[in-house]
Amino acid sequence: MVEIGYALSCEEHRPNVLVHYARRAEQVGFTYALISDHYHPWVDRQGNSPFVWTVIGGIAQATERLRVGTGVTCPIMRYHPAIVAQAAATAAAMMPGRFILGVGTGENLNEHIVGMRWPEPDVRQDMLEEAVQVIRQLWQGDWVSHYGPHFTVENARIYTRPDVLPPIVVAAGGPKAARLAGRIGDGFISLAPDPRLLRQFEVAGGAGKPRFGQISVCWASTEAEARRTAHQWWPNAGLGGALGLELRLPQHVEQAARLVSEEDVAQVVVCGPDPERHIARIRRYLAAGYDHVHIHQIGPDQEGFFGFYQREVLPRLPELRAAA
Repeated sequence: MVEIGYALSCEEHRPNVLVHYARRAEQVGFTYALISDHYHPWVDRQGNSPFVWTVIGGIAQATERLRVGTGVTCPIMRYHPAIVAQAAATAAAMMPGRFILGVGTGENLNEHIVGMRWPEPDVRQDMLEEAVQVIRQLWQGDWVSHYGPHFTVENARIYTRPDVLPPIVVAAGGPKAARLAGRIGDGFISLAPDPRLLRQFEVAGGAGKPRFGQISVCWASTEAEARRTAHQWWPNAGLGGALGLELRLPQHVEQAARLVSEEDVAQVVVCGPDPERHIARIRRYLAAGYDHVHIHQIGPDQEGFFGFYQREVLPRLPELRAAA
């Protein structure tokens, strides 16, 4: 079953506004939303980064059907996995059957703040695997003591747990991470419509599990306006490779983004009011093997985006499902 979701960008919007947009996404017809979990925005222009777990509590009260997940939480440095286990259990108890815990290995931009050394990618993946193990142990409701290579938990028990535990979906940007997601996760998240990643996920144990892909777009009344807005608000879209994972401060991202042109961003972001271009990008993700695609609208005009998708894109979901 193909589903179209909405990406809640904590980097761009204040907390009460995010709650409002979650409610609007439900009203418009999106079936799920993933919300970013950062300590800093990518660049200062974006201007926000509220504490995601507080925002999720507000969304739980403001919506009735929308499934909501973190996209994604890093449970290896800034958060200890025991804290993530408690936070996610509470969120799932507040929205029964509607919460998804998305996890990943994070970015230096957000995780260095607690004074820990930023590890190599292989170490971060080992930490993530252990963190997911700790979270699942604590969700059983027993007393847990854990002494692992990366994390210690002493005499911990989560008392407030949901009737049904939430799925843990794991983010991956490369083959090894995709295999880890297949082995330890209940689903897969990525930004790239790369079928090779999906194959790695499936052969490692992910067959039949949900696969979430994110698309960045910028709707505006003209393509030129959309391109300007995308470049102004989200220049980090043009930073390829692993650079975005390694930079420590928004100022560093801004310095790197000075090399990114409007054309560079438009190559990555779907810009403008042509529904066929938005549909074509969704089709690319479905062709790669995703069955969930959530849309990140860049910039302040979220209402224009909601109206456009309600009129021009979401009504074509049956067509997309048939093609998939």
